[in-house]
Amino acid sequence: MATQRIEPRATLLGELRVPGDKSISHRSLLLAALTEGASTIIGLSQGEDVHRTRSLIQALGATVTMFADGVEIEGGRTRLHASATPLDCGNSGTTMRLAAGVLAGIEGHHELIGDPSLSRRPMDRVARPLRAMGAAVKGHGERELPPVVIDGRPLRGIRYELPVPSAQVKSALLLAGLHAEGSTTILEAVATRPNTEEMLQRAGATISVTRTGATSEITLEPSSLTPQSWEVPGDPSQAAFFVVAGIVASEGDVTVGGLYGDATRTGFLDVLVRMGASLERATGRDGTLRVTARSSRLRATTIEATEIPSLDEVPILVVAACAASGTTVFHSMDELRIKESDRFEASLALARGLGATAFGDGDDLVIEGLGTARAFGELTMDAAGDHRVAMAASVAGAAGAGATVTDFDCVATSYPGYLEALAALA
Repeated sequence: MATQRIEPRATLLGELRVPGDKSISHRSLLLAALTEGASTIIGLSQGEDVHRTRSLIQALGATVTMFADGVEIEGGRTRLHASATPLDCGNSGTTMRLAAGVLAGIEGHHELIGDPSLSRRPMDRVARPLRAMGAAVKGHGERELPPVVIDGRPLRGIRYELPVPSAQVKSALLLAGLHAEGSTTILEAVATRPNTEEMLQRAGATISVTRTGATSEITLEPSSLTPQSWEVPGDPSQAAFFVVAGIVASEGDVTVGGLYGDATRTGFLDVLVRMGASLERATGRDGTLRVTARSSRLRATTIEATEIPSLDEVPILVVAACAASGTTVFHSMDELRIKESDRFEASLALARGLGATAFGDGDDLVIEGLGTARAFGELTMDAAGDHRVAMAASVAGAAGAGATVTDFDCVATSYPGYLEALAALA
């Protein structure tokens, strides 16, 4: 496990682009594998998680050819077959859950495995509805822990209400429904990131989306897809680290451009504005988002889980809360406990390591801020295999009194060039 030292720096200035959106990268690979013919993908995330999905579709029979700034994939159901060896998803829960939806309808015996961290993450939320579609899916124990064994067979569409907001479960069911008998309908009480339904629609699937307030209903009919040239925009969850860095630095002025800008992915920006952050947002001609963040005095707020459905931005918002005046409450954060690490406890450890008073109140995180990042103590943090914890700790160290982060190499799962990008802002 690599240990990384982050030196404090009063000034964080500059403009950058972050890697391609991880969610869209995973989905573009899987959709290309399911499409008869050749598809291209530009701007694919180069993180280890997305590499696992790319390797998985190759093991299933898709042809992947790399070129200067992208990949070409020759896919189609006629090409796909069971792999003779287990499909290793590494640390990528997205790979495992989405692939389960694809594999459930591909004839043959499939086994999905992962690293020790992924092997502790429950897969029951995707296994149960897939079984309702007629799939043979089995993990270990009540929570269906990996390895997950799937025997591909014909599927039938279902009407399913997600008990907990999950874009991954929704996506797995839609991917399974592409070749199921009858329609597949997903009901969401809280709308999650719409990447899968948007991309299916663009690729020619017969799909309808009805949104009423925060709820959504997605209905997919069995469909064949047409080859596409996918361009992956920048990942807003990765941009969040640089946005908060610009806000909490003593002298900060950071711009991140080319971002995917759907509201389900940018709730963290609304939270930061409510805390008093100086933010400018602009949408370019290509539809991507550009965000400029400047040094700001922050005040505490209350943050609902529904504002940031994936909870990916919680660790970096914890850093913002520590730099704010007053007590910030993160409501209903129980889902943090089943991320790459126990991100609930890691968030508390991060805040306490910076010198803030922090405690859990049931499923709520409560943080009494220090008023400024200049009041942060020198941080020593074990990332415990969680890339978002490692990156949040690095931002806190850069804006504060420095940080020593153990297991920092886990950042490569999502952002191999992260340290260089952070250093370029010095």
